[in-house]
Amino acid sequence: MVQDMRYLPRLWLFLALWPILAAAANRPPNIILILADDLGYGDLGCYGQKQIPTPHLDRLAAEGMRFTQFYAGSTVCAPSRDVLMTGRHTGHATIRGNAKVNLRPDDHTVAELLQSAGYATGLTGKWGLGYEHTDATPRHKGFDSFFGYLDQTHAHNYYPTFLVRDEARVPLRNIVPDEGPYGQGVATTRVDYSAALIADEALAFVQRQTKDRPFFLYFAPTLPHANNEGRPDGMEDPDRDQFAAKDRPPVEAGFAAMVARLDRDVGRLLAQLEAQGLANDTLVIFASDNGPHQEGGHSADFFASNGPLRGYKRDLTEGGIRVPFIARWPGHIAAGSTSEHAGYLGDFFATAAELARVPAPAGLDSLSFLPALLGRPQAMHEYLYWEFYENGSAQAVRFGSWKAIRRPMLDGSVVLYDLAADPGEAHDVAATHPELVTQAKSFMDAAHVPSPLWRISDR
Repeated sequence: MVQDMRYLPRLWLFLALWPILAAAANRPPNIILILADDLGYGDLGCYGQKQIPTPHLDRLAAEGMRFTQFYAGSTVCAPSRDVLMTGRHTGHATIRGNAKVNLRPDDHTVAELLQSAGYATGLTGKWGLGYEHTDATPRHKGFDSFFGYLDQTHAHNYYPTFLVRDEARVPLRNIVPDEGPYGQGVATTRVDYSAALIADEALAFVQRQTKDRPFFLYFAPTLPHANNEGRPDGMEDPDRDQFAAKDRPPVEAGFAAMVARLDRDVGRLLAQLEAQGLANDTLVIFASDNGPHQEGGHSADFFASNGPLRGYKRDLTEGGIRVPFIARWPGHIAAGSTSEHAGYLGDFFATAAELARVPAPAGLDSLSFLPALLGRPQAMHEYLYWEFYENGSAQAVRFGSWKAIRRPMLDGSVVLYDLAADPGEAHDVAATHPELVTQAKSFMDAAHVPSPLWRISDR
């Protein structure tokens, strides 16, 4: 019995709010997944970059967890994004290379799973998994809203004549002479910069959210991908003058400006979460879709974009597939922590399912890394697998600390590296470990499922 009547109004208010407070305490976290485009393992300060400032991403790592052995789904854009969205590796994913292939109707995405679990879902940036007037656009694959590029070739152009909102084209004020069939080209009149519009749209999505419902934002900027059609200087950023230097070519100043812009946009998102009181309720993940590019006149070696690793985009050596991966969730992920867990983008599916408290579909190649995020014992994949059809084709598998690459696919010779001792893959030890080569081949053979869309002889 309450003895002091002064406390009754407070008690009634508490009882009235209790269902809301209890629901908020039990609500799954918001999830923001930021996927950079062709950003290398060594392009961020927290991964060793010395010349390009990335204070906001460095802060994200300082307030969360930095992974040192995390991998992309592939070594180029489209298949890596398929792996991310569907939780299946390239051995049996629908999209296994950069070609005009759509997700199939039975390719279920992590966005669909989260949408069915009650999440508000939005994508801003690059899709690349389904094209206009098909049933494989983001609105058909689990996203309530979309703004950006559907076509990855269109996404080369930072000053396009249009972007896409949901299912409709949004005209922009740029002029692109001899525009390609997918919207690609080089603008002569540059007014609307796509990277800025896409970042603004990501902020607007967060601004529309409340604490009443969890949300999933997939922010997929095209930074720092090149405009391939703009070679010899396809690094299109209007603020490159800040990085101009006597010994720095303009194209490299452009690349640095693009990485710095990406960093600022992440900072803006973090600030928006804090302004709305959502930071503690939101898991923010930052990654890249593959290793650093050598396109549009840019050299990945200029800023040591692959850090200590060997290879670039389109390689299955570590430089082509090992990527920066950072996660922050205040109160859950230990600040300033580092993880050596070997996961890959396909694991996001199972992780999101566990966070949303719904079962993931059967038949995925996805393992939740939530235990690693929370500092708990983490299960490991028996192996991680990649296959790629360009440059003569190749397969790669990582098991434990061992990494094997077979070129060409299916029947080529195998090289073997001990990543624990040789992360730069300088020493092939296949001759001294024949039993591990045999094991690697068995994993490759088991992982590869033939597809009529992907024939080695066609690539």
